[in-house]
Amino acid sequence: MNYRHGYHAGNFADVVKHIALVRILLHLRRKDAPFAVVDSHAGRGLYDLAGEQAGKTGEAKGGIARLMDMAGDLPESLAAYLALVKGSGGYPGSPLIAAKLLRPQDRLTAIEKHPEEAALLKQALAPFRNATVEQADGYARAAKLLPPPARRGLVLMDPPFEAAEEFAALAQAARTAHRKFATGLYLLWYPVKSAGDADRFLGEVIGGGVDKALRLDIAIAPGPGEGKLARAGLLVLNPPYGFADEMRAVAALLAPRLGRDGPADIRLDWLAGAE
Repeated sequence: MNYRHGYHAGNFADVVKHIALVRILLHLRRKDAPFAVVDSHAGRGLYDLAGEQAGKTGEAKGGIARLMDMAGDLPESLAAYLALVKGSGGYPGSPLIAAKLLRPQDRLTAIEKHPEEAALLKQALAPFRNATVEQADGYARAAKLLPPPARRGLVLMDPPFEAAEEFAALAQAARTAHRKFATGLYLLWYPVKSAGDADRFLGEVIGGGVDKALRLDIAIAPGPGEGKLARAGLLVLNPPYGFADEMRAVAALLAPRLGRDGPADIRLDWLAGAE
């Protein structure tokens, strides 16, 4: 995948990833103690779904656009996510979602390697005094920020998968981060073009001594998917209590809306530990 996120913002994978992100941040907010968020591959923060990049792929039409009419008694994370999208003046990426959910005592470090994207990210996060943007290699810099002074927090790793060895790099970075901050929450995103590659990645991370891990997998079409991405996954380390149940409730509402030719297949499986 040659991945510039503007082409993919708001697609089915973003929807699921960002609802999971909101759920974790809402959990962290329940205690008064401060927490930190480290976003290793932050992107530009805000995306114009009517712009040139999003228009070329139209992926948001099969993702967030199908959810904007949802109303009523929705799970907390889904309702909060939709409110954030509607109030952002575009599609908010993970660092902007995090920044909007921080309290004064919390901190966000958003890391972006590409200079143009980092400059746009600084603009998007400028109103948030407790958010910092660093132009750096996300894997290396994230590890140096751990453990955070607050000893509570989330590490989000959502790399672009531009390189053939990205799965190996993500697995190594996750294992290194987990060794330094074993009590942290981790949200790791990955595309599924090959089930074998995804399974090897999951095995490498879990093999690093993780006690509690949940896999969330979404497929919007059968098969591994050729051309456009049709399947993606999230690996959640140390998911908070109730996370799996709420995401199952969310999945039941999203599945009929996100599939290409029928309902999407959204599954949650415990790979280590359980509630």
